[in-house]
Amino acid sequence: MAVRVIAGAYKGRRLTAPSGMATRPTADRIKESIFNILAGDIIKKRVLDLFAGTGALGIEALSRGASFAVFVDKQKAALAAIQKNIRNIGLKDRTRIVKGDLLRNIRLLQSYTQPFDLVFMDPPYEINALNPVLSLLVISGVLSQDARIVVEHSIQESVEPVPEGLILTDQRQFGKILVSFVDVVL
Repeated sequence: MAVRVIAGAYKGRRLTAPSGMATRPTADRIKESIFNILAGDIIKKRVLDLFAGTGALGIEALSRGASFAVFVDKQKAALAAIQKNIRNIGLKDRTRIVKGDLLRNIRLLQSYTQPFDLVFMDPPYEINALNPVLSLLVISGVLSQDARIVVEHSIQESVEPVPEGLILTDQRQFGKILVSFVDVVL
């Protein structure tokens, strides 16, 4: 599947994706729907792209005006693809790449002094990571007071009940994929 930036400053730029089935890049129609829902709520936001794969969601946010993005993945091929995509587009000064498993080490993110405003999360479907990662995000203190988390997951998995401190505000179904929008509440 060809992966590309669909709008903004880097519209049309092709992104490298690792070969094989370990990474499932978000389809363009789903990505477009996500960003239509987010609309103007991207400008100057600090973005966290978890289980980043190609980095397409974080790069799309940067293309549409986000100020900074951190990409987290544990797969070597995914990290290499993200690094290549960032280098090819010229985003090195607005990004960081973190290698690691968030479920095993939440401290991966605690070195960032400014909280994240927008989080993209697309974990592998079979590892049951949705609620554990949402809980870790709340506990870690890395989210801003008005942060929004966009979770792409299988319709067979549920984000509900969401951890305390979060609220499910919207869900959209795309075939066998569900995109859940979860907001921080105080």
